Amino acid sequence: MIKKHVLKRGITQTVAVALIACAPLAHAADYPNKPVRLIVGFAPGGSNDIIARLLAPKLEAVLKQSVVVENRPGAAGNIAADAAIKAAADGHTVFMCTTGTLSIQPFLPQRMPFDVDTITPVTQIGNTPYLMLVNKDLPVSTVSEFLKYARENPGKVNYASSGNGTTAHLAGEMLRANAKIDIVHVPYKGAGQAMVDLNSGRVSLMFDQAVSSLSYIQSGSLKALAVANSHRLPGLPNLPTTDEAGLKDFNPTPWTGLCAGPGIPPEAVKVLQQATAQALADPEIRERFQRDGIEPVGSTPEEFAAFLKADRAKWGGLVKNADVQL
Repeated sequence: MIKKHVLKRGITQTVAVALIACAPLAHAADYPNKPVRLIVGFAPGGSNDIIARLLAPKLEAVLKQSVVVENRPGAAGNIAADAAIKAAADGHTVFMCTTGTLSIQPFLPQRMPFDVDTITPVTQIGNTPYLMLVNKDLPVSTVSEFLKYARENPGKVNYASSGNGTTAHLAGEMLRANAKIDIVHVPYKGAGQAMVDLNSGRVSLMFDQAVSSLSYIQSGSLKALAVANSHRLPGLPNLPTTDEAGLKDFNPTPWTGLCAGPGIPPEAVKVLQQATAQALADPEIRERFQRDGIEPVGSTPEEFAAFLKADRAKWGGLVKNADVQL
């Protein structure tokens, strides 16, 4: 039943993206009239940075303007979002919005530098399921072995994330609470350096997307124990889901989207959304996304806004139930 549902959902999303991409791009006589700045809230090398740099040349081809990717790491994406909010409201500055920034952090104790309700949703780019990754020298090969090892070594197993309040952080906290294990959080300013330390053995565990970790797995420098998703990934068909591995109802799947600050002209939002949908329908992008386990969406601004409302309600409950430690 799950496989049929996933297949149907995947086909529906694929058809929707393709139909949108075939439609003529919305006409806005003076937009864009200069380079578009695409801000990424994490350091180079992480999944959001990789996705942004994959999409940028495709967006340039559609928009007939340069798309400049700018990394503004820190505060779990808040620095990038704040920069976009403070930029001129002309649609020439957008940012890669994430689950952590818009759906999780509003429920955490620290104060955010902006009101998430002022954000302009453009489109949901895609869902990016997490892999449960461990250093190659950790003496475990399955989820059950990892849990046994963690219980035998309380407080000695640590896990990396791309920053406090990110989805990767919450995934680790959910694992800690659900499995009743004592593991220690080590936050970074992006997944790139966290991945370096996971490879070196400085940290033991990390939740990260296949798009930024597949090469490490294939080279043998990291071990993937499971994918935190309802179904297996095409690029890793032998990797079990967390459900199959014994972690029931553990599915902290993050998403990536395109957002802007308040007051963006509706015509610019429409152009950006349609350009992104066309980019997502590009055969090269679709092949890369499928390989890396990214499920393309390309939703309208209205659909993305409705999704955000439901997603915040879901994550708000998870944050409360997981007793997140900052």
